[in-house]
Amino acid sequence: MSAQRVPWQVKFLGLALIWGSSYLLMKVGLEAMAGVQVAALRVLCGALVLLALLALAGGRLPRGLRTWGHLSVTGTLLCTLPWTLFAVGEERVSSAIAGIANATTPIATVLCTMALLPHEPVGRRRLLGVAIGFVGVLLILQPWSLTSGPDPVGFAMVLAASASYGVGWTYVRRFLTGVDTGGLSLPTAQVLVSLAQMPLVLLGWWWFGARDELAVPWSLHATTDVLVPVLAVVVLGVAGTGLAQSMQFDVVRAAGPTVATSVTYLIPVVSVALGVLVLGESLGPVVLLGAAVVLGASVLIGRTAPRGRRRPPASARYAKMNA
Repeated sequence: MSAQRVPWQVKFLGLALIWGSSYLLMKVGLEAMAGVQVAALRVLCGALVLLALLALAGGRLPRGLRTWGHLSVTGTLLCTLPWTLFAVGEERVSSAIAGIANATTPIATVLCTMALLPHEPVGRRRLLGVAIGFVGVLLILQPWSLTSGPDPVGFAMVLAASASYGVGWTYVRRFLTGVDTGGLSLPTAQVLVSLAQMPLVLLGWWWFGARDELAVPWSLHATTDVLVPVLAVVVLGVAGTGLAQSMQFDVVRAAGPTVATSVTYLIPVVSVALGVLVLGESLGPVVLLGAAVVLGASVLIGRTAPRGRRRPPASARYAKMNA
């Protein structure tokens, strides 16, 4: 059966599984690598796959110095920063917590819409969703307790990673909508920007923090049993960063952006299930309650407006699904 004949529903579920499992793959990769190394290998593999897919489709990269100036911003916000923060954050928190944090992306998107797109209405429903989402975050963090809740630094990192998606996609809406030629042009360009940035990030991390422990920036922490961790990150880059981009566009074309972006709501469910079943992670009842509150807030923010009313801002509908 050709790729064109695969039902969009199958690709939709595939996206949920691929992006939901990305947190598990990062956690496995951390058994032999540091978070920055995981991010660097992910970007490398993803860039190679996207370049190959773009070439096979006969596409081309965007042109123009101004366009690439904006792409340098979105490549940072949508690739380099979140992928690095997620991996480094998972050195401190579980993969389940990292996946739950991804559900806060629509909350950040609404706030960024207010700042970058002041003429685009937000609406009381989405503002209520933001307020509810903050309550959920507090329930997960549990600042009133010194022993419950995730590591605060690690949780802040994965929250910042999720917020970076919201900022990045609002920036795309503000500055790059008119130059998007469709297909994999913009995603490939953004990952290429990240590919150019990651050697500097890797070198800076090694020089200022790991030079006493590692001989070179690409040295692994583990000396044995490194095959599985490395393969996990390769799969993360090839499938989660490369192939999933193509699948995402197929779902958008077949079912529309509203349906496509709803995959965001399945990502935390998959990440929590894999974290518990595969890695043996555990979440307390208050954390689970907070996760449900955050997920409910995201659904409220992304819910389609009733017929006859204004559609949600495009920046909210296109909130980044990537992990």
